[in-house]
Amino acid sequence: MRRAANPTRKISITIPDRIYQELDRTLSYTQSRSKFISVAIEEKLHQSQGYTVEESTTKQLMAALMQRDDLDNTLYVIIKSLL
Repeated sequence: MRRAANPTRKISITIPDRIYQELDRTLSYTQSRSKFISVAIEEKLHQSQGYTVEESTTKQLMAALMQRDDLDNTLYVIIKSLL
């Protein structure tokens, strides 16, 4: 029997009904509620290890923008001149 590289664990949580209803409206019939919640938890955990947007300085935000793949050349030049 093969073991999963990243095994899952079943848990039980309680959330407000309004959040549950919003989640059900957000997800399509084929999307996994468990997957959505797992990704949300993972993002929140990784976010707590670094700066949030609110905590970042303007220079930190500008430096982060410089690393994006969708930054066009004009904006790159402007940000670089300001750093």
